[in-house]
Amino acid sequence: MKMNPLGRTGLMVSELCLGTMTFGRHTAPEEAHRQMELSLDAGLNFIDTAEMYPVNPVQKETIGGSEEVLGAWFEKTGRRGDWILATKHSGEGSLAREGAPISSASIRPTLEASLKRLKTDYVDLYQFHWPNRGSYMFRKNWRYDPSQSGWDRARVVADMEDCLGALQAEVDRGTIRAFGLSNESAWGTAMWLEAASRTGGPRVASIQNEYSLLCRLADTDLAETLVYEDVGLLPFSPLAQGLLTGKYQGGVIPEGSRREVNPSLGGRMTDRVLPAVEAYAQVARDFGLDLTQMALAWSARRPFVASTIFGATHAAQLPQLFGAAQVDLSDELLEAIDAAHKAHPMPY
Repeated sequence: MKMNPLGRTGLMVSELCLGTMTFGRHTAPEEAHRQMELSLDAGLNFIDTAEMYPVNPVQKETIGGSEEVLGAWFEKTGRRGDWILATKHSGEGSLAREGAPISSASIRPTLEASLKRLKTDYVDLYQFHWPNRGSYMFRKNWRYDPSQSGWDRARVVADMEDCLGALQAEVDRGTIRAFGLSNESAWGTAMWLEAASRTGGPRVASIQNEYSLLCRLADTDLAETLVYEDVGLLPFSPLAQGLLTGKYQGGVIPEGSRREVNPSLGGRMTDRVLPAVEAYAQVARDFGLDLTQMALAWSARRPFVASTIFGATHAAQLPQLFGAAQVDLSDELLEAIDAAHKAHPMPY
């Protein structure tokens, strides 16, 4: 398994990362633990969770459930050190802490709760799940207006500096090794970097945003920020909630699939998306590749990507996903993928 640097932290992470948002709901603990073991055997060393997981749906009574599943495995096996562990602090609008925003006051108690559930005394990568001021992610790019966010520049900067102080205190006491963002913009990432340089707080190591063949919002301004500032992208939904497996083509909704639970796939099901998937499926057929593996490998090998996060409901799905590590992305294949992208830009 190829290893990549995580920003400037000195940590090396596998190009594929095991996502856990189904753990504790659609994936039972025993099945989740089997996934963790199979992933280690395949050469992965990076696992991502969040205090708000499991999802689909998010419920107050299940907050922290996925972290508890991971913690049970760490406690049972004593193999916490085999993983680079990432989790996230949710913020305004979440079901945690009555929807309060992330702040210097919320960081320590939220982190302590995660550490307790995870049965560990440190997190390798602690991420803010979304910006307090709002975000373009999750199809909000069609309507999000920062001028209407209620935040001016001075308030954003003050909020970042306040949080960085609390984060540095956690770095100093050894509970956090690195800091990352999620659902952030190019401007926001740059402002966090500037604030860390100015205050001495932890430097942003990564940003976890949606990124796939069907959602390439990171390809322009954010990509340039990532490359020049040594911040690694951690794509989530690289298979677009299963669309890029091809299993929903022809309007099929497999029993037990995410679309059965969430028919719109979080707004991804549009009139244009299945034709876009078919275009990529044809590329895969032309090059004798599995569509799922091609899509996952493409996401993982982008020059600004540190590790691509995938999720699986069942352990039986993992061998196919691991196969992405063996896919060769030739220049001809990349040209064909780009041609499909130009013909089907932003299908959702």
